[in-house]
Amino acid sequence: MSGRRIYHGRIIDLDIEPVVTPAGHGFDLEVVRHPGGAAAVVLDGRSRVCLLRQYRYVMGAHIWELPAGKLEPDEPPLVTAQREAEEEAGVRAREWLPLGRMYSSPGVFTEVIHLYLARDLLPRVATDHEPEESIEVHWIDFAQAMTWADQGEINDAKSLAGLYRARAVLGQGATAP
Repeated sequence: MSGRRIYHGRIIDLDIEPVVTPAGHGFDLEVVRHPGGAAAVVLDGRSRVCLLRQYRYVMGAHIWELPAGKLEPDEPPLVTAQREAEEEAGVRAREWLPLGRMYSSPGVFTEVIHLYLARDLLPRVATDHEPEESIEVHWIDFAQAMTWADQGEINDAKSLAGLYRARAVLGQGATAP
């Protein structure tokens, strides 16, 4: 069976789709279609992570986030992560390690976010923020950022997943080599 499109927007589409569970129960499900995204845990040589303090209208607050953005059509996730790190944080890196992917809200949302660890940074470049973005770029000691994550100061799901996965890759010391 096919569903019906309720809304087509600039970033998302909303469909209603008939679903039958493995147990045989049927119902209509609202499905938010999103092209996906990529996020980067960017570490400098002094063990600092780039965190963006960004105003998010939907949350009604400034929140801490990793550089991240939406996949463009036919754009590989790594290229998205590299582009967003440069545009939002003004950084490029020689080393990009995949940290896996995460699902934002798999009950209704198709978005998959690909996570990366970026190290061995190149000289900074100018940021290129979109007119609708309100972004402050901060470099926070990685251990401090992890404390913020543990204490709930950082609440953005992709940023939490990226930070915790980066810590696992870096080891218990959580320092950038």
